[in-house]
Amino acid sequence: MTTKPSIMFVCVHNAGRSQMGAAYAHHLSRGAVEVRSAGSAPADSINPAVRDALLEDGIDISAEKPKILTNEAVQASDVVITMGCGDTCPYYPGKRYLDWTLADPAGQGVDAVRPIRDEIRRRVTELLGELGVEVHPTPAEASR
Repeated sequence: MTTKPSIMFVCVHNAGRSQMGAAYAHHLSRGAVEVRSAGSAPADSINPAVRDALLEDGIDISAEKPKILTNEAVQASDVVITMGCGDTCPYYPGKRYLDWTLADPAGQGVDAVRPIRDEIRRRVTELLGELGVEVHPTPAEASR
């Protein structure tokens, strides 16, 4: 029996980039990947422009809440994607770490968030392919 791969997305506030990464990994893999997201200093709520940008792709993250980064969550993940959290992400040997340099959507409108969203989606799609996970359309694409 094989276990499904586990990906963790980490940014400072867990309100934007890491939430988008987690949403795309979950939806594009249709649950074939265990997905986590967290922040080193979580915000009180999800960035509304990020929520709106994902809704354009048929993905609703309005029920998500920013979560604090824990050592246990990192240890339970196969791949850890950091997005601007610097040295606050714990390092464990044997984990695959990727640092994705992306603009921060904090304080930005939907127009500025769209290119960040699209780049995160591209990278998640590429990562899923590397992990041997089939990539499915987003809900918006599937309804076209």
